[in-house]
Amino acid sequence: MTTIGAFIIVLGVIVMVHELGHFFAARSVGVRVVRFSIGFPPRFITITSVPGGFEFRLFFYRKDQKGKIAWGQVKSWLINKPGQEGSGTEYCLAIIPLGGYVKMAGMIDESLDGTIEYKPDELMSKPVWAQIWVMSAGVIMNILLAFIIFTGVAWNHGTPVASNEPVIHTLVDNMPAKAEGLLPGDRIVSINKVPISTWNELSQTIHAIPNTPITLTFQRDNIEYQKSLTTNFQIQHVDGRLDTLGAIGIRPKIIFQPIGFFEATQMGVVSTIRGFGLIVLSIKMLVSGEASVSDLGGPILIAQLAGEWARAGWISLLTFMALISCNLAFINFLPIPGLDGGHVFILLAESLLRRKFTIKTRMVIQQIGMALLLLLMVTVMINDIVRLFTN
Repeated sequence: MTTIGAFIIVLGVIVMVHELGHFFAARSVGVRVVRFSIGFPPRFITITSVPGGFEFRLFFYRKDQKGKIAWGQVKSWLINKPGQEGSGTEYCLAIIPLGGYVKMAGMIDESLDGTIEYKPDELMSKPVWAQIWVMSAGVIMNILLAFIIFTGVAWNHGTPVASNEPVIHTLVDNMPAKAEGLLPGDRIVSINKVPISTWNELSQTIHAIPNTPITLTFQRDNIEYQKSLTTNFQIQHVDGRLDTLGAIGIRPKIIFQPIGFFEATQMGVVSTIRGFGLIVLSIKMLVSGEASVSDLGGPILIAQLAGEWARAGWISLLTFMALISCNLAFINFLPIPGLDGGHVFILLAESLLRRKFTIKTRMVIQQIGMALLLLLMVTVMINDIVRLFTN
């Protein structure tokens, strides 16, 4: 599978599930959905629920009335469905596959449309609990998606268990073991003349000596060899804290043991929680200075990773999709105006203050949030481009 194909599948599924959460939640409390879009404008194909049927429209480049080539509607047709009242909702497939959105009546969103009439089918005419439910539903759906994927992978594939034999199965690029010529299948016999009989002993010994010269004795084709190398290091989350561990870039063979559905659901819960834990750990590292803003990635990095995980197989790609779904849920629920969490934060603030913000105030808050999000987007895009050309 190509990198672009994997990227479109991963992002398309995650975004669709997220927006379906908002869509069904809005419908459940009687909020009119104006548009359900996968992708960002310009529109490519739209299907609109109208009285008596569905209107299909196709958009592409065409000559406008002045003879200029411009993007616009090139064809439309109606499929009759007698008796249908028509919700007026436009279902849209747009050109830019970097997200999606649900436009609801009576909601101040990215379009900054302040036209709110407080009609019964508008979002802001609904009780606070209903508005919070609608704005939270996308995040809830992304969490459920991650849980379902992790559970399905565990049930289908089994639980991974590392072999305890001190035999190298894979090597990591740009790490000491590969640089010194070690190969898959090599059996580690000793480190600094201390015998090694299990992988646990091997990993514990290496972890205890970051950035340290060592003598590694290994067996290949029943012949023993020695290599002198210096351990590298890696930052890991150990017992609730960040720790620096030694590493040489070797991994054991992973064996998958079959498990039942109940155990798979437990693994699904644990894996989902761990997915969020990785995000929290990343934020801690940013705050502490152990990671840099330049390490943040955007669409290009996600596409590259999606391609790498896809080449490792469908199980790997699904796991990557679940992790990105956790990321989207976490980021979307941050209390930043323009995000779902920002809308919820404003609703909670209004409830605590016991007064509603004016439409003008909401729009100013939304503009500030959009500016912050735009700054973040530009930052990660620059990081992506620099990383792309550097590597």
